[in-house]
Amino acid sequence: MGEILFLAHRIPFPPDRGDKIRSHHVLKALAALAPVHLGCFADDALDRACEGDMAAATASHLLLPRDKALPLAGVEALLRARPISLTAFHDGRMAQWVREVLRTRPIDTVFVFSGQMAQYVPADFQGRVIVDLVDVDSAKFEAYGAKGRGLRSWMERREGRLLRAEEARIARRADRTLLVSRAEAALFEARLGEPTCRVAAMGNGIDSAFFDPAGAVPEPRMLEIAGPRLLFTGQMDYAPNIEAVERAITRILPLIRAWNPQASLHVVGRNPPPSLLAHHGREGVHVWGRVDDIRPWLAAADIALVPLEIARGVQNKVLEAMAMALPVVLSPGAATGIEAADGRHFSVAESDEALADAVLALSDDPGRGKAMGQVAREWILAHAGWDAALADLPRFLGLQDERAPGLTDAA
Repeated sequence: MGEILFLAHRIPFPPDRGDKIRSHHVLKALAALAPVHLGCFADDALDRACEGDMAAATASHLLLPRDKALPLAGVEALLRARPISLTAFHDGRMAQWVREVLRTRPIDTVFVFSGQMAQYVPADFQGRVIVDLVDVDSAKFEAYGAKGRGLRSWMERREGRLLRAEEARIARRADRTLLVSRAEAALFEARLGEPTCRVAAMGNGIDSAFFDPAGAVPEPRMLEIAGPRLLFTGQMDYAPNIEAVERAITRILPLIRAWNPQASLHVVGRNPPPSLLAHHGREGVHVWGRVDDIRPWLAAADIALVPLEIARGVQNKVLEAMAMALPVVLSPGAATGIEAADGRHFSVAESDEALADAVLALSDDPGRGKAMGQVAREWILAHAGWDAALADLPRFLGLQDERAPGLTDAA
């Protein structure tokens, strides 16, 4: 095959959050097949410091700071009748670089990671276009809009409506549109209503050698706090994570502490907003913020609590906890796309009371929790490696016969 142009909304380094973990491993897999030219954005100084790693992994690259303020992007999006999330990632320098790469290099495949970057694929490009949407973003914004009120609700419903139209445009343009799970792919197809579009599932994996409890020293600051220690991890400026933690703090943890006053909740992840930081040190809540390595915190926890109400795709935080042999109590949305067994590999519950009861059942029987964590890790080792998750990439790129068995089309 020829060379690959890879477009990502965030630099795939360091692989320290869900979208960057996936794009990092996809980039590595593509680079093993052909030279890759990578165009992407940096959110902060930590991202920019990884440019050397990106250069070492690619034939050429462009890394731009994403410096368009969100209010400015909002005004521009309203004036142009476009989704805010696309406008926030629109940059003329990226468009110019893409045109130059396509003009000067033998690119036969453009791989787009996240729908925000599909706007950079020229209409006259004649090669293969693969778009990894990961999640159905339009459905997520529609859910936000349905829950909210006032101007914010109107903006989110508008974003959902415009993104749904953009997702349909992307699917018609792409040779293959990828989603993170069969359930997400089926949802996308049902909303699309266009059977001629080719949609497939490409799951997430996890590095089980890295996330291995045998190699992790429990975080001493967390061990100093009485248990049971509940843990929530994730990007803490992401609205669904904020809502999940607020639910845990205000609705679930009080139910648990009514029976076990020593129970504590530990929130670990970058950029927690002031509304969450205000809970730190109160009523068993500890908000730690960004950490260099999540494994010691997972090793120090007794139970991972993941009460997401709005969840799209596969939750890396759940896979990481399972890989670290940590028992997980989670909502049905957080379990979507992970084909493990409720009651064996994790414990699924929906209401606040049921989630609290599941936590108490595990904390009252540590042997049961340990056994659940162990079989969860065994499931990860058997089913959730990155090699298995990305096994169909050569097929999507036209390097293997599409008619051969194993292709994970949604149908």
